[in-house]
Amino acid sequence: MEFGPGVVKPATCGAVGHHRLVAFCFAVLAISTVHLPVWAQEVPSDTLLTVDHFLDMERVGSPQISPDGSQIVFTRSRVDKMADRWQSELWIMNADGSRKRFLTKGSGPRWSPDGTRIAYLAPADPGEAQIFVRWMDAEGATSQITRVEESPTGIAWSPDGNSLGFVMLVSQKETWDISMPEPPQGATWTEAPRMVTMRNFRQDRMGFIKEGFTHLFSVPADGGTPRQITHGDWNVGARFSGITFGTSIAWTPDGQSIVIDGLMAEATPDRYGETYLYAVDVAAGDVSQLTARKGNWTGPTVSPDGRLVAFAGYDALEQTYHVSDLYVVGIDGRDMRRITPDLDRDVGSLFWGKDSRGVYFTAGDRGTQNVHYASTDGAVHAVTEGTHMLALSSVSDGGTAVGTLASPHEPGDVVRFNLDDGNISQVTQVNADLLTNKRLGEVEEIWYTATDDTRVQGWIVKPPNFDPSKEYPLILNIHGGPHGMYNVAFSYPYQNYAANGYVVLYTNPRGSTGYGTDFGNAIDDGYPSVDHDDLMAGVDSLIGRGYIDEDRLFVTGCSGGGVLSSWAIGHTNRFAAAAVRCPVINWISFAGTADIIDWGYHRFNGYFWDNPAKWLEHSPLMHVNKVQTPTLLMTGVLDLRTPMSQTEEYYAALKTLGVPAVMLRFNQEFHGTSSMPSNFLRTQLYIMSWFTKWAEEPRPML
Repeated sequence: MEFGPGVVKPATCGAVGHHRLVAFCFAVLAISTVHLPVWAQEVPSDTLLTVDHFLDMERVGSPQISPDGSQIVFTRSRVDKMADRWQSELWIMNADGSRKRFLTKGSGPRWSPDGTRIAYLAPADPGEAQIFVRWMDAEGATSQITRVEESPTGIAWSPDGNSLGFVMLVSQKETWDISMPEPPQGATWTEAPRMVTMRNFRQDRMGFIKEGFTHLFSVPADGGTPRQITHGDWNVGARFSGITFGTSIAWTPDGQSIVIDGLMAEATPDRYGETYLYAVDVAAGDVSQLTARKGNWTGPTVSPDGRLVAFAGYDALEQTYHVSDLYVVGIDGRDMRRITPDLDRDVGSLFWGKDSRGVYFTAGDRGTQNVHYASTDGAVHAVTEGTHMLALSSVSDGGTAVGTLASPHEPGDVVRFNLDDGNISQVTQVNADLLTNKRLGEVEEIWYTATDDTRVQGWIVKPPNFDPSKEYPLILNIHGGPHGMYNVAFSYPYQNYAANGYVVLYTNPRGSTGYGTDFGNAIDDGYPSVDHDDLMAGVDSLIGRGYIDEDRLFVTGCSGGGVLSSWAIGHTNRFAAAAVRCPVINWISFAGTADIIDWGYHRFNGYFWDNPAKWLEHSPLMHVNKVQTPTLLMTGVLDLRTPMSQTEEYYAALKTLGVPAVMLRFNQEFHGTSSMPSNFLRTQLYIMSWFTKWAEEPRPML
């Protein structure tokens, strides 16, 4: 969910950092016929953050400042309560936040270089989304630019404003002709089978992937026929484990070339994680490779003088995690060098300085994110400071930047700041009306010592009326990834738990990002392992403070958090109940059924048919015989990242062993259980209801 202290993923759509190990960054009861009692329900409140207020929350994203720095266009989303969906709109305001007003339906706005127009995506026929261009004068004329069968992505204006570059799937479906007789007139025969020939044939939130390859296109900005620039059996755009994972394209200042990332070869298992940069001649379609070293090189952006390309990545390696460093290379492919050699943090959102002497970027560090600057000679300094999550989205010609900022008690809002001094001004307050009279829980940062004298960071959310002389139930919430980072951003789920009297603990155990390569790679060939030790040390640290009721300890987490919550209850009986969400519980069966096939098969050193012991040792299913904790299982029925079959395997084992267990199968949900607003409400309420039940009933003795 966007309102959690979310996992900072190595890449999101349009971001630039990639790792080999990434996030797996919202009902129907499947139980026996035993009658279930009505468990405690949340009490509505005007002053506490209960679930019903979630329907009035808003989100902002993708702010774009005009080239002259005078206006900001941004995406504003709200819940459509009737359709049970998030509704996305484009809004515009002056750069100081005045004159906010609705502009149009759509998302992903991009200003033209002269500031006279914006390009954006909006639903239209044919396809799910098409490119539109709107003139930003008083008339506000809007034109639909593309009418293609597949949805364009990665929109980028040419420097002269006459064209738009984008990436789109080019279908290439194989057929298998057989001598089927014609059905009798009026007969209803079963539909022919779906033929699958691609190794990666499904993707979470997409379903079956259409056969074909993504390629680079251009289209006149005033409308016309799109022209395909690249061709062949390869994909433009970086891929994670064979699936679409964002597209980065960057025009050179002369408009003659576009720099892309991708792999201009067949993505075989032995090339897992490989991505390169290429320069494509727009007129001729000729492609030249800019990065020669084998590695994961992504997110190119070209310097204003056209001489250098900045990008993120790391050399090919066997370990499962490495930070994405900042590099530059000549536009001719020469003199590739790293310009953040001592940073040891993932870089993202790259923007060149106007003088072409350095690059601005974001970096996550110990639960926060700020903007930094690296000169081409390797000098790095912080541009902004603060205990917040600051995203960098756009920069004007004069050096004014815009992005979004979230902090412990403030959901994300649009901010403006100057890259010279880093002073930040908030220009939206989309949730101020909702939160003004709400009593929120205090968020406290903690550090504690785990095994091997490892220092681990975490945060505590306390009930709004917290009294340290009393004892409270504790919810340990575990992040996914596993290479992700919990952070200081506002969390609606945790504030909602706190409003219901829970203390919430969330930490960044070993394996998390934001602490350097060694810390993040500590679970290489051993997941779960020391990360579990770090989590339990966090619980011990909090118990030592004297205000936690040890009989009311609870654990939950989704995805990688589902892995570790199911692992935890197989290694300790300290928790009164668990809510295991979208887990992986069997690494062997997961490898062949999830959409991230390569990630699954690279989970441990050696394939499981050669080295099954390692795969079984780290599978929570193989420790289920030690589980005594009442367990609620929650997974989306459409989940392709941690498929429902994983949950079913664990549920069957728990029921066979007589462990109290309930399985909730969330309708219309892919990975996670909260993308639909109503399912977010259900997720919160089911978890708290389950924990309340087992806080009041004695734990079973098996």
